[in-house]
Amino acid sequence: MSENSTNKLSQTDWTRVDALTDDEIDTSDIPELDESFFANATVRLPQQPPLTVAIPVEPDVLEWFKSQGDEYELRMISALRIYAEAHKEPRRQPVAA
Repeated sequence: MSENSTNKLSQTDWTRVDALTDDEIDTSDIPELDESFFANATVRLPQQPPLTVAIPVEPDVLEWFKSQGDEYELRMISALRIYAEAHKEPRRQPVAA
């Protein structure tokens, strides 16, 4: 990531966005979650007992996970696993001689 990409000021009027009610937010481009969505959905839970490590987490991120309900730590573990799996490089197949 370039140094400049995180230093740009947002052009978004965050005060106006924060003042919107749920009814005022246009969600027309978000597909409905119908039966076919849930038929193909996968619950991702930790595959092994997790190790306990100490990592810094920004307060607002931790609060968001806590606001999602009990077992927020499992949600954090699942989010890390999803991220790691999405960014794994495909294994290279051995070249036949």
